[in-house]
Amino acid sequence: MSAPVKPTITIDILEQVDIRVGTILQVEDVIRSDKLLKLTVDFGDFRRTILSGMKGERSNPQEIVGQQALFVVNLAPRKMAGERSEGMLFDIGYADGITPVLACPEKPVANGSRLG
Repeated sequence: MSAPVKPTITIDILEQVDIRVGTILQVEDVIRSDKLLKLTVDFGDFRRTILSGMKGERSNPQEIVGQQALFVVNLAPRKMAGERSEGMLFDIGYADGITPVLACPEKPVANGSRLG
């Protein structure tokens, strides 16, 4: 059974979210957390540190190094487990209770390319 569709939003609200393609350069363990990994992501003109709760979801988290994925880059920075996260990784499946996979472009594009 699929989850219900979330409440309707306007295009103005959607356009406020800055979603870009980035290449994951490095994946590090966050020692003070059972869930978090620290990703270093290249967005072309800038790099960001983004924390993701995928530690227990992959037997080898290093398998995503070098892959492109979609990220929210204008989310307010947030401290988690003593580390600062400067965005959010999009993944598919977590909310539905399946092993998540990266949301990624179908073929390589320039880092920093925007969704929309």
